[in-house]
Order: sequence, then C-alpha cells, then structure tokens
Amino acid sequence: MKTSKTNFLARKLTTYLLLPFIGITGGFLSSCSTDFSGKVRPPIVTSPRVKETQNQSSRPLTPTAEDNNFVVEVVEKVEPAVVQINTSRTIRSAVPQLPDTLNDPFFRRFFGDTVPTQPQERVVRGVGSGFIIDPNGRILTNAHVVNNADTVTVSFSDGRTVEGKVLGQDTVSDVAVVQIPGNNLPAVEIANSDTLKPGQWAVAIGNPLGLQQTVTVGVISAINRSLNLSTRPSSYIQTDAAINPGNSGGPLLNARGQVIGVNTAIIQGAEGIGFAIPIDTAQRIAQQLITQGKVEYPYLGLQMVTLTPQVKKRVKDYPNSNVRIVAEQGILIIRVIPNSPAARIGLRPGDVILKINNQPVTTSEEVQQIIEKNGLNNNLQIQVLRNAQNLAFTVKPESLASPNNIQP
Repeated sequence: MKTSKTNFLARKLTTYLLLPFIGITGGFLSSCSTDFSGKVRPPIVTSPRVKETQNQSSRPLTPTAEDNNFVVEVVEKVEPAVVQINTSRTIRSAVPQLPDTLNDPFFRRFFGDTVPTQPQERVVRGVGSGFIIDPNGRILTNAHVVNNADTVTVSFSDGRTVEGKVLGQDTVSDVAVVQIPGNNLPAVEIANSDTLKPGQWAVAIGNPLGLQQTVTVGVISAINRSLNLSTRPSSYIQTDAAINPGNSGGPLLNARGQVIGVNTAIIQGAEGIGFAIPIDTAQRIAQQLITQGKVEYPYLGLQMVTLTPQVKKRVKDYPNSNVRIVAEQGILIIRVIPNSPAARIGLRPGDVILKINNQPVTTSEEVQQIIEKNGLNNNLQIQVLRNAQNLAFTVKPESLASPNNIQP
C-alpha cells in the first residue's frame, strides 16, 4: 500500500468515545465497583414513600393493553438474538528496574531478597454487544469490541455461554464478524437504512456497563452525520436513545424491530447524542469480511471540502492564488494525490465537483457515499467546474485494502 494513500485515509480520533466497557485485572486493583465477570452491582436506592390520602384509591393497578406498547413487542422479537460479548487479552510488560533505595543493604534488611514489583502480565477484559445476523451463528459487532482479543465469549439472554471466533474485523469501518457454533439460532431482521428519516423511533438493546439486555428508546436525531471518528468515508445515524460504554456492537432498531444500525460511539461529555453505523454499510462490510477476510475500498485520491462562502473567501484571499471559483456550491478539490486515479485523469486542486454520475452533489459526504456505493468495478462520471469552464471526466476507482482486517 502506498504511503500517500494511507495518509489520505488518516483522520483524527480525539473528539469521540468508542463504547466497549473495559477493565484491567491481574496484579492491579481497579477503583471501579464492577466485577469483571460481566455483572455490575449498582447501589440500591429506595424511593420515598408517598403519603396516602383519602382521595387515593386503594385498588391495585391492573395492566391494560396499552402497557404492551411497540417497544415491548420490539424487545420480545429481538432480545433472543442480542448477545453480550466478553473479551480478554493479556498484556505483557517488562519488570521495571528496582529503585536504588531498594538495592540499599539497609532496606534489604526489611524486605529481604523478595522485593514487590509490578506484575509482568496483566489481563484486560472488555464487555460489548452484538447481534446474530443469520441462524448459523454469525454475529455482527464492532471491531473495537474484539480487537486484539485472546478469547471471545458470547452470552445469550437465557444465560447460555459459548466460545466465539473472530472471522474478520475492519478497523476502518469498525465492523467485525464473530462466529459461534450452532444452527437454527434466532436472528434479527434487517431494515433498509437508506430510507431513514429524522424523528422516527429508535430502540437500542445492549449491555451498557455490563448490564445485560438493557433497553433504551429515543428517535433518529439526524442521518448522514460525518464524525471524523474513523478514516471510513461514510456517514452515521445520530440518535438520542441512551448509549453507554458496553452498547458497542449492539443493534439500533426501528419500531418494527428491524435493525437499522450498529451502535458504535458517543460524544464524550454530551447527553443524548449517540451514533450508529447504518446497517446497509455494516452488512456490506461484513459480507466482504466473511467471503474475503478483508475489505477493499474504492479509492480516487482526492481530498475535498464542501464549498461554502467562507471557503470561497479563503481561497480568494490566499496569497498568489491563481484559482478562480465561480461556483456557488459544490465540492472543492483541495488536493490530488500523485499517481492516483484522480491524478491520472487530470483532476486538479481548485476544481469544483458539481455532479457524479449525473447526480448533483453539494457536500463532500455525498461524494464519499456515492464513491463507496459505486464500488470497484464501475466507472464514475465526474463533472467539474474549473475556473469558468465545465469539464467532464471518467474514472475507475482503484482498490485500497483496509489495514488490520484479519484477526491475528
């Protein structure tokens, strides 16, 4: 893989928090009040007693048909296919040199030849979520849930536990597939995430902080969110359904109990802002992991930015700039990677992309999604405005394999 291509994929990871629930054991004590068997013992809080009044009815409440709302039906339908994923990995470290004080014969009189040191090994345990996508035991989850795991254990809602094997993981898209033994297993139903609209119901099921089969409800807050969370050129679903560490890899569902996304991230310090990978994208990545063991991304070699009045002014004010932007909207090419497909067809910095495959585009996210869905075997028709001249180009994307696809 060429270095220039790798640099093109690199983006910042500092703003967002991935969601596995991780602890460390083996020589170190954690201040967290969680045991790492996957169970959390939260404090028990009793509610204040309500004073009875003469107007208060003493009749016991009886459930009505309204108590069984659509959320109950979604949970009953999907819960058997949602699993908890427990991982562990051993980290080996060298024993540090002893301080000079402990080598002093005077202190040796107190400690003897056995001096306490840091352990050479420690075990890191994590808890995440996943869901069965076919009856033969394939589970969809996040790559960061199972990354570098020595062991993977899958727990069902009925208490059963089985060993799992990572079939493949893609750290770029943060999608992984785990295989467990079995057949005729309960599997989820998949929706079409391309038809989602803000305001639709969203239900999340997972294992936040190790609390198994936790259900939270909200709406789809936004679609096509670009997070710069990873190097994957795609968009995310935003939801206000509560998502916490341990929800990673669990399903985000619509009101029919169909999976619309894979819960993956939150903004640290915010409330009610969670993100999921659209299920259409996750399925496409998972299929490549299952059949090929790796993921290949269509690559043009462009760095782009959505054209706004502010961007246009910055280009105009740039010293010695010979670029004249007359377009009011589109996608400004700010860099063309040398020897890339885009460079070979003659695209230049300063070109403004107006259409791809005759489809008008106004944001860089739209361009990225079209390129991704176009795949590797189909040409792209790109219409650009260079200064005041309309130009058309035809380009075939190259394959750019994602790093670290296969679990070692």
